[in-house]
Amino acid sequence: MKLSVLIPVYNEQTSVETIVRRVTAMDLASVATPVELELIAVDDCSTDGTPAILDRLHGAPAEAPGAGPQSGRTGGPDTVGSLRVIRHPVNRGKGAAIQTALAAATGDFVIIQDADFEYDPADIPRLLAPVVSGKTAVVYGARPLDGSGGRWLLDFGNRALTWVTNVIYGTRLHDMETCYKLLPTALLRSFRLECRRFDMEPEITAKVVRSGYRIIEVPIDYRPRTGGKKLSARKDGLPALQALVRYRTWRPTETVATIPTTDHATARG
Repeated sequence: MKLSVLIPVYNEQTSVETIVRRVTAMDLASVATPVELELIAVDDCSTDGTPAILDRLHGAPAEAPGAGPQSGRTGGPDTVGSLRVIRHPVNRGKGAAIQTALAAATGDFVIIQDADFEYDPADIPRLLAPVVSGKTAVVYGARPLDGSGGRWLLDFGNRALTWVTNVIYGTRLHDMETCYKLLPTALLRSFRLECRRFDMEPEITAKVVRSGYRIIEVPIDYRPRTGGKKLSARKDGLPALQALVRYRTWRPTETVATIPTTDHATARG
């Protein structure tokens, strides 16, 4: 199995190197099958020291979108061999960065890793376990959503959106808006994602369920970001709700034949 970790990055000079190294240090030996790791960081035209850090870790200047892997990487002491770095010439937003990373991914499965410290890569092997055991092809990492860290309003909004998801789609999810969604690369590509912000999560979830895939959730650690993340009911919550309604009649236009589908039930791990 090969896993592609997609890392959208914008002005994360204080955290990006630590995140990259935490991803490469996660305990994949605990997974019951060999896992090859690929990291794809997409720098969305950062204006701080992020580009220099990523270039050093990459061992070469960043690739342009669609250019393909570079040869001639230096292989210095700081180089992370499994890392590819792609740079947008202009800022296009997190959704576009994810799309760029997804287009470049060569793994069997993908997961999105934010470049801050909210999600701990040490949890990723736990998400792989239900896939390796054959229980499902799609696994979500479920956060506590208990209002800790002063996030009671955001957590309430996440719980509300998850409740709407469960009502519309007949699921039993705990955390629909989680960033940690592990799913087959071919499946995610087949969705041809349209949303670019907070509404990307409900779009993915709606299309997973409408495609007939079972979602299993496993509990994960979560460290709420103390600054820099500003979400609003109008700019983020409303579009997320609209996405849930809009995609309730969506139908897959292509079949990913190598991935067995199951019913629409959702199980907690």
